[in-house]
Amino acid sequence: MNIDLTGKTALVTGSTAGIGRAIAEGLAQSGARVIVNGRKQATVDQAVAAVKASAPKAEVVGVAADVSTAEGCNALMAAEPNVDILVNNAGIFEPKSFFDISDADWERFFEINVMSGVRLSRVYMEGMLQRDWGRIIFISSESGVQIPKEMIHYGLTKTAQLALSRGLAELSAGTGVTVNSVLPGPTRSDGVDDFLKAMAKDAGMSTDEMAKGFVKMHRPTSLLQRFATVEEVANMVVYAASKESSATNGAALRVDGGVVRSII
Repeated sequence: MNIDLTGKTALVTGSTAGIGRAIAEGLAQSGARVIVNGRKQATVDQAVAAVKASAPKAEVVGVAADVSTAEGCNALMAAEPNVDILVNNAGIFEPKSFFDISDADWERFFEINVMSGVRLSRVYMEGMLQRDWGRIIFISSESGVQIPKEMIHYGLTKTAQLALSRGLAELSAGTGVTVNSVLPGPTRSDGVDDFLKAMAKDAGMSTDEMAKGFVKMHRPTSLLQRFATVEEVANMVVYAASKESSATNGAALRVDGGVVRSII
């Protein structure tokens, strides 16, 4: 399969590092014009340079905007009003006891993980439907299917993304627009690596040793039995963004390493 996204503009929210940046690089390498997004101009500029280095022929631009707020989403859409591929990747996670999760925590997680995608999809999807082609992809998680007891607020927002994605897909019936979710499992992103480093320090071992044992201990149903790489997740997203994925719509595409014990 030769995926060619030449002539398409792709926006990846939260793409200055981790899975988001890997997705931006994959789309740029496939010929898309890529919009990198993050909250701080300095990190956006650094990510744009990195994506350009991975795909020297690609057009890569950056927009600093905080998509956890309506104002930030509006600023991003004003800067880039026409998008063919929208990857709703921006999100946060935090292990925390349910009994310690405040109302403010619940609101913060919902604004960032869910409402950013609602606001951007509400505007960009209309343009896609008018042009009769577009791709919207939500980066959900296996935690939206198997809610982790240590991150119930996170799991709830990931389930909400699955519902939102499927609902929007229903609005695309009979068109060239598709809406899908991608569900990573344990993935060694920058944020996860920081988490592992802290745990390794407390345990008196190396980060690699901690990573090797973490999945087997905390996600024992994993068939992969290791953290996925950000590139492995990005590969699925690039497929979902492609012209070749036209018959894939309303789907929850798992890149979870087999963590979810389900045949569908």
